Amino acid sequence: MPLARRTVLTALAGAGPAAACASSTETGGASARVRGASTDAARRLLPRHWRQLDFRTTTESDVFRVSGRAGRITVTGATPAVQLTGLNWYLKNVAHADLNWAGEQLDLPRVLPAPDGTVVRRANVPHRFALNDTNDGYTGPYHDWPYWERELDVLALHGYNEILVYTGADALYHRLFQEFGYADEELRSWIPGPAHQPWWLLQNLSAFPHPVSRQLLDARAALGRRIAARVRELGMTPVFPGYFGTVPPGFADRNPGARTVPQGDWMGFARPDWLDPRTDHFARVAAAFYRVQEELFGTSTLYKMDLLHEGGSPGDVPVGDAARGVEKALRAARPDAVWVILGWQHNPPKAIVDAVARDRMLVVDGLSDRFPTVTDRESDWGGTPYAFGSIWNFGGHTVLGANTPDWAELYEKWRTKEGSALRGIALLPEAADNNPAAFALFSELAWREGELDLQSWFRQWPLSRYGARDPHAEVAWDILRRTVYGTTRADSWSEGADGLFGARPALTVNKAAKWSPKELRYGAAEFEPALGELLAVRAGLRGSSAYRRDLLDVARQALANRSRTLLPRIKQAYDAGDADRLGELADAWLSLMDALEALLATDSRHLLGRWVADARAWGADAAERDRLAYDALSLLTVWGTREGADAGLRDYANREWAGLVGGLYRLRWSTYFTELGTALREGRAPRKTDWFALEERWTRNPGRLATRPAGDTYRAAVQVRERLAAIR
Repeated sequence: MPLARRTVLTALAGAGPAAACASSTETGGASARVRGASTDAARRLLPRHWRQLDFRTTTESDVFRVSGRAGRITVTGATPAVQLTGLNWYLKNVAHADLNWAGEQLDLPRVLPAPDGTVVRRANVPHRFALNDTNDGYTGPYHDWPYWERELDVLALHGYNEILVYTGADALYHRLFQEFGYADEELRSWIPGPAHQPWWLLQNLSAFPHPVSRQLLDARAALGRRIAARVRELGMTPVFPGYFGTVPPGFADRNPGARTVPQGDWMGFARPDWLDPRTDHFARVAAAFYRVQEELFGTSTLYKMDLLHEGGSPGDVPVGDAARGVEKALRAARPDAVWVILGWQHNPPKAIVDAVARDRMLVVDGLSDRFPTVTDRESDWGGTPYAFGSIWNFGGHTVLGANTPDWAELYEKWRTKEGSALRGIALLPEAADNNPAAFALFSELAWREGELDLQSWFRQWPLSRYGARDPHAEVAWDILRRTVYGTTRADSWSEGADGLFGARPALTVNKAAKWSPKELRYGAAEFEPALGELLAVRAGLRGSSAYRRDLLDVARQALANRSRTLLPRIKQAYDAGDADRLGELADAWLSLMDALEALLATDSRHLLGRWVADARAWGADAAERDRLAYDALSLLTVWGTREGADAGLRDYANREWAGLVGGLYRLRWSTYFTELGTALREGRAPRKTDWFALEERWTRNPGRLATRPAGDTYRAAVQVRERLAAIR
């Protein structure tokens, strides 16, 4: 077993549910633990300055206070997470620093400056929910504790108090159904690999791509337990999966009298059967589920469940009765629990919200900033409490942007209207660790007072992001405010258009992922000058990972945008039968891809090799390492089977990463252009390429992938600007 996994298991071995459940939010004797958790986080995040911070505990919920003198900053709050939110406010507004999930800037003075008096901020909603059901797949299914430790610190800093924790649910199901007639090996064959598990937990698929091992289940259970424990230590609440009826194949055969409803297929995958929630068998399985979950991870007051997700079939089971059965089982095990459910497509339907105790349900709305027709969630869900949510990213696309004008217009309006049921925010991009400005801005919604002035916010943003004022940085971010961060739900999208370099080749292709926008949602010509402005930021402000990340994002986006103007010119050359011009423009296209690959290679978070190496590190032997690498890599390329790829899943998670751009994506486009040129010269129609076969071969053997960054981001961005200028 790799050292990292042994460390996780050793650290948690023998820790019982009492340890996992230990709360750090009590008053009185727990105050030292509260202060210790905040101080520990500050020591991790600010190793040179944490001794200048004094965290103090109060009983006033969801309020932080920041005061003190130079070199001795006092932050008070009821929980470590609230205290850390106060610290983050201080860092941004007084010390002009930025701790983010995508780049940071900590060029702090030796002695921390004093705030101007005492600052008090109160959360305007009680629920601050973070992470999409798909997060464990698209963000990093094989992340280990060092990643999660920082991620949880950053989420606490940005004001969140409810964190979705799915890691280890595979071990829970594995242990659970051994009590209902299933053997170890057949359950391990039913459970998907970690990269594909989110869709298994949503009841969309099972048994792909390979059986999981016992050592992998044990390691993931240990990591999940550690994540949940740290969430509690920071004073936040872990949101666990609840039980709503998923069972392995043949459950009714092994449990006489049980009633199951077949769920058919989803995108070519076999969906798990659904156990009728009205029955005694469901009650017994649910009771065992919550018991085993408590033994492994402790308990919570929030449980996430979505019945009949994306095409699930109720059969002859009335949906309202099913919801009552699910809720009854939850209440039997966790009387004080809240049922968390996703607001997505037509979910939750009226039949569910009418059947359950609405005041004990929380809808995390994924469509608040998506469709102009979404205007009255109180009417849609009968007054059920909900959280204003955004999915600005699908599949982990590297596209930059978000519908921030909708956040500014809608959040406060919806929250303060008469009869409002808005009780929270929900950070729901399908993959995390991107769009740092969007992350910071959205997180602040729950802690703001009054209306949000986007022009003012984006003017102040580069001050903390880079550490000092700079006119070029301010101009760059005003451009970004008006373009990638200036889109709205008026066009029924919440994310930007992905780049064409990651698309399956065709002369008329207008997107890489099937369900992405077909066109840019802003003017590419208006956006591109932001690159020059960021390059002109004075040298003293270029040293942080925050600056380098922003520069990379903008340069990458400029290249991606150019693909949309260059491809029609390539088509024009082909349609005119001009093989020489076709070759010239195809070379220009590939040169842009090469410039993009070189840019991405300078940043460790944009390396496909890191993604694959993370997966391989969880394997106990060479064979398992190969299986896990395929599990992780296939999610970004073919996604699953040929049938699923043809149905639209392939390239759903496309992203501009070094190794993908210079590997699979370049291979596809160079193959395509070669065939087009040859066909023109030979006077015939181009031969069709079996793209799935090519993609699958590459996914199984991508060759050597770099795991360490190479080159300098600034110099690479300069070369991007020069390449763009040369191709008009």
